[in-house]
Amino acid sequence: MSVQVRTWPVAGWIFAILWMFVRGTTLAPMALLGQLLLGLAVGLPIAYLFRRLYPRWIGLGRAGVVPAAGRYLLDFLREVVRSNVDVAYRVLAPSLPMEPEVILIPLRVESAPAITLLANSITVTPGTITLDYAEEANALYVHVVDGRDPDGIVDPIRRWEDYALEMFDEEASSSEPAPEIVVSGGDRWGERSRGDQVGRESSGDPGHDGGDGRDGE
Repeated sequence: MSVQVRTWPVAGWIFAILWMFVRGTTLAPMALLGQLLLGLAVGLPIAYLFRRLYPRWIGLGRAGVVPAAGRYLLDFLREVVRSNVDVAYRVLAPSLPMEPEVILIPLRVESAPAITLLANSITVTPGTITLDYAEEANALYVHVVDGRDPDGIVDPIRRWEDYALEMFDEEASSSEPAPEIVVSGGDRWGERSRGDQVGRESSGDPGHDGGDGRDGE
């Protein structure tokens, strides 16, 4: 049976754990404890301030919650380390090709805490950032520094969503197929990109289509 607890303290603890990952503290017990306490000092007030964005209560105590949370934390930590190495390598080797991209990721999770957890996890991970949440589509706009392999970028996000489906007792199941992503962010971002391209073409040099403009001389 699920135990109902207030949502904002749970969100505060999640923020505190994310804070520890962002700070990159050493594995010494006292250092970890210090960063956890500092994260709670930051995360709990923020979670309380925005408590109206969350459901008032959340169900905890189900058998699968703790294992799912543990798998999420391990997977998230692994991805943060991998992304840090990747971004550092790109900084040291600026000649590497990069194609920034905006990806629209439709979600299966629907509760505010689960969506917030995914959005913050994406932003904390180097190389990706959550730009916006489309409520009508229940989807996240995610900017990536190199979008040549969008499926590879979305794979860890889908794993985190699988864990969140169990952690927050969502209606959908991890066994259900995930909605297809949209590269270039769909119509909203795609139309903006095409508009920028048209603008650049229309403001080009006078001789863009007519050589140097002296054909009639």
